Amino acid sequence: MEALFRECANAVALALEAVSVLILAIGTLESLYRLVAPMFAHVDTHGVRRAAWLLLARWLVLSLEFMLAADIVRSAIAPSWDDIGQLAAIAVIRTFLNYFLERDLEEAAQLKDAAETLAETP
Repeated sequence: MEALFRECANAVALALEAVSVLILAIGTLESLYRLVAPMFAHVDTHGVRRAAWLLLARWLVLSLEFMLAADIVRSAIAPSWDDIGQLAAIAVIRTFLNYFLERDLEEAAQLKDAAETLAETP
């Protein structure tokens, strides 16, 4: 029975990893398009790199969440201490990445709100 659960967990983890890669690929393509298209259209590119980075950061945060979920599912069935240690290390690294990405996204949103408020003020 445990072998069946382990196989199911591996299949679910593989599906979550595939979704994560797909999310990251979509985000990368969209960010690249947003970065390159204005250059070919000869449009003012002020802030375009920052906007493309923020867009990619949003996709990356989502992708990291799916990767972490895959790691948790993979180690959920009778994990060894080695598996738990690896999961803990991966979770800490990904949590720090998510924290700093989320902080940058919030900071960018606050700057955008402040700029919009200043633009509306007569």
